[in-house]
Amino acid sequence: MALTEKDPAPAFSLPSTAGKNIALKDLKGKKIVLYFYPKDDTPGCTKEACNFRDGIADLEKAGAVVLGVSPDDVASHEKFQKKFSLPFALLADTDHAVADAYGVWKEKSMYGKKYMGIERTTFIIDGKGKIAKIFPKVKVEEHHAEVLAALAAIA
Repeated sequence: MALTEKDPAPAFSLPSTAGKNIALKDLKGKKIVLYFYPKDDTPGCTKEACNFRDGIADLEKAGAVVLGVSPDDVASHEKFQKKFSLPFALLADTDHAVADAYGVWKEKSMYGKKYMGIERTTFIIDGKGKIAKIFPKVKVEEHHAEVLAALAAIA
């Protein structure tokens, strides 16, 4: 069953570039921008991460914690984070269990070949742990502005 706005956000605890596991329960009371992306250091994913990086001051002023999630491991995330000076934690969902729980691990198709992967999606989770906004099939160019506008509407 697909998640909808107002649903409780599925719990997670994942290894991160912050040097420890980051768990949803540890962020209670904070707004979370949880964005799922397919792969470190690829064109669309880099553009999305850099847009969040460039807008981090506005996002933090809106009271949000930004977390990126992909199936890449922590070593890959650390390289990606360092290369692009990303000021937020990246979480390693190597078995895609969290992507599954959030409904973003889907069958995709490229050049006629079918495979399983992350469908680029962002969730805004409110301070009570409920999903406040879902952005499916994100278009990276205007995404930072959409997220900022949505954060402003969340108490």
